[in-house]
Amino acid sequence: MNRDFVHQKQSHRYDNGHVHYIGIGEYKITGKPEDILKTCGLGSCVAVIMYDTKKLIGSLIHIALPDSKVDISKAARMPGYYVDTGLPMIIELMKKQGATKPDVWIKIAGGANTLNSKSEFDIGKRNILAIKRYLWKYAMGPINEDIGGTTYRTVSFYVDTGRIVISSGNYIREL
Repeated sequence: MNRDFVHQKQSHRYDNGHVHYIGIGEYKITGKPEDILKTCGLGSCVAVIMYDTKKLIGSLIHIALPDSKVDISKAARMPGYYVDTGLPMIIELMKKQGATKPDVWIKIAGGANTLNSKSEFDIGKRNILAIKRYLWKYAMGPINEDIGGTTYRTVSFYVDTGRIVISSGNYIREL
């Protein structure tokens, strides 16, 4: 079994492992307990974190938009950019790594309305709804979330324990 599948650009060493930075439209799946998956500056984008609690396989995908129909060629190059291409892909890749649905939890963070709190063009809300609709269609759903609002978030996912830390300015909370 391949213990590490990645589509992201940066990785940095820390005390006993690696911090992997996941950018917009990027994702990472890992079975290495020493890994930390991190994404910064989540505004209207949403991080979807999946974790197999028995096999310690984790993934993080940084989704930007709900529907790939706006740019099919981009969806082919960066399926993680869109809900409708990124979620099916990440679920399949988790299965290929050995994750099983009964042992997997899902958590989500982001989906803020950072442009204008009165905006009718609320990409964050549309992302959250598209993610939940997709997951519900397959009898899945987030067990916890830190979504909406108007602030940017940074998400750190510790694969060894499944711990997720959300930070935004002075605000820090576990998810």
